[in-house]
Amino acid sequence: MTREGIEYKIVSCFDNDIIAQLEDCDALMWHHYHIDAKDMQFAKQLLFSLESAGKVVFPDFHTNWHFDDKLGQKYLLEAIDAPLVPSYAFYSKKEAMDWASGTIFPKVFKLRGGAGSSNVRLARTERQALGLIHRAFGKGIPAYNAWGGLKDRWKKYRAGMVQFSEVLHGMARLVKRPDYARNAGRERGYLYFQDFIPENTHDIRVTYVYHRCFASRRGVRPGDFRASGSNIPDYDQSQIPIKAVKIAFEVARRLKLQSVAFDFILDQGEPVIVEISYASGEPTFDHGYFDEELNYYPGTFEPFAWMVEGVREEVRKKS
Repeated sequence: MTREGIEYKIVSCFDNDIIAQLEDCDALMWHHYHIDAKDMQFAKQLLFSLESAGKVVFPDFHTNWHFDDKLGQKYLLEAIDAPLVPSYAFYSKKEAMDWASGTIFPKVFKLRGGAGSSNVRLARTERQALGLIHRAFGKGIPAYNAWGGLKDRWKKYRAGMVQFSEVLHGMARLVKRPDYARNAGRERGYLYFQDFIPENTHDIRVTYVYHRCFASRRGVRPGDFRASGSNIPDYDQSQIPIKAVKIAFEVARRLKLQSVAFDFILDQGEPVIVEISYASGEPTFDHGYFDEELNYYPGTFEPFAWMVEGVREEVRKKS
């Protein structure tokens, strides 16, 4: 098949002979999903194998390896001195307890995986933190929190943000967990906390795709501190700190990323990174974008076309 002058074919990466199927291809693009049980088994391994063989892939290793791994992101961003929210990782129960006895609360607890603020909670006191520590170094903490998901859906329903069918869907998941949840099991043997930065009514999502950025804000959930997954978008570009866009370009360049979504919050007016992801959901693409010189272009744009163009340019350079 050919479209826009590009010859392509659609493949299933789950086929046993996928390597052979791609012999006549220059590139593979695969939006693998962190909550798809099959994708989680081997997506990164397949993509890196093809990249090692000389093919262009999207997402590539630099873009992909830290996906849905907040611990990996902590070390990566600290290594390049990016403005990350102060973050703490522990692999010893004693070290975690010693830290909890001397730190200031509240702190934000996170499991290493999860999106849309799943697996994120606020430890308001030392006692609550100690409870998490005992669980993390004991029976473990479920990677999928069905009760937490149901509570979140109920809050959104009460606020008029979702239909009651969403609540019913959450109730069904108490009985039948999704496939990825059954595979994920429990997280144990580590702890991850971040400082709680107060007085943020929104977070700032800045998405970078091949030398362009677009941005929006997301409102904090009613009666909560979390913005990711809140379904409260704000596309007023006058509310986007240009410094956050500048940081996004700088970090993407230093890390050689094809695509990345940054979640920022403000700490005394300064944007700091909460976490990153190669993939992101965005309900609309009509609020303009920035180039690397921070020039702003209003109107509708197509970031998925940028991805195809970027991969095509990578293939050209290899040729």
